[in-house]
Amino acid sequence: MKGIVFTEFLELVEDKFGLEVVDKIIQQSNLPSQGAYTAIGTYDFSEMLRLLKHLSEHTQLSIDDLLLAYSEHFFNVLVNSYPDLVSQYSDPLEMLSSVENHIHVEVRKIYPDAELPTFEILEKTDSKLVMIYKSSRAMYSFGLGLMHKTFEHFNTTADITLKKLKPDGTEVKFSIIITNE
Repeated sequence: MKGIVFTEFLELVEDKFGLEVVDKIIQQSNLPSQGAYTAIGTYDFSEMLRLLKHLSEHTQLSIDDLLLAYSEHFFNVLVNSYPDLVSQYSDPLEMLSSVENHIHVEVRKIYPDAELPTFEILEKTDSKLVMIYKSSRAMYSFGLGLMHKTFEHFNTTADITLKKLKPDGTEVKFSIIITNE
């Protein structure tokens, strides 16, 4: 997993819960990296799982809720760091349906060894998008949060439902219907 995911996660934890909590979850997690991340480095996903587990225990928030909060922070990082990536889209469904064939292509240019989820579009209309998320990391809540922020960015509201196609969350169907335009 790319280091930017770790560095931004720890920044969010510091902003929301304080530096002491960052230090505490790093110590509790017994990380091979010792919590010393660089944005361009690559680190084992198990380190993120350990950090999330210990933050969840400390805050009494579920890992899914933490991933939702983190994805909202991360969306803002993406918009501020790569404004051209988002500014070329005029509507949220177009942007979301382009994740696999455009956005992830651009991410791989910056981070060639990034391990990204895949998104398969099953249906797309002007007001509806149905897609399948697949990832061995089962971070569908992170994806859900990014979707919410996408609609917020475009001042649009939508109903987003998800259905786990595999119990472990490695394959999830998202159905999105715009509720205002």
